[in-house]
Amino acid sequence: MTFYIFLIACCAAASTGVIFKPGSWYEALQKPAFTPPDWLFPVAWTIIYLLLAWAGYRLTLLPESQIALALWAAQIALNTLWTPVFFGAHRIVAGMVILTLLWLTVATLIVVAMPLDLITGLILFPYLIWLSVAAALNFSILRHNR
Repeated sequence: MTFYIFLIACCAAASTGVIFKPGSWYEALQKPAFTPPDWLFPVAWTIIYLLLAWAGYRLTLLPESQIALALWAAQIALNTLWTPVFFGAHRIVAGMVILTLLWLTVATLIVVAMPLDLITGLILFPYLIWLSVAAALNFSILRHNR
């Protein structure tokens, strides 16, 4: 049952992508050559959200995981916030700030989770890698679209 609570939180975060679609504004932006193809975004996010729900669930099974769970909650809140700010409000700088905070939160979550449970820490690495790509993409868009 607890896994489903985390999955619902991830689905809520994912729903912002349905509400605030990239659209013509995003299409018109100058983007770097390393921009992933459009089809990859929903595939990657589906996998990441499933891994996130699993990691959150695993954290609830561990003693002394309160800080890790607080970081999990912070990252899902920041994750949920980025899409409406970037795609909805077209705030590239604010999106970069949110993404930087998100990256730092997830990196800290991994550092805190690893000593508690190696598997949970490793489950979070694909997310950090994807956020690194997203941050590089957001930064490049910021640089080339003043």
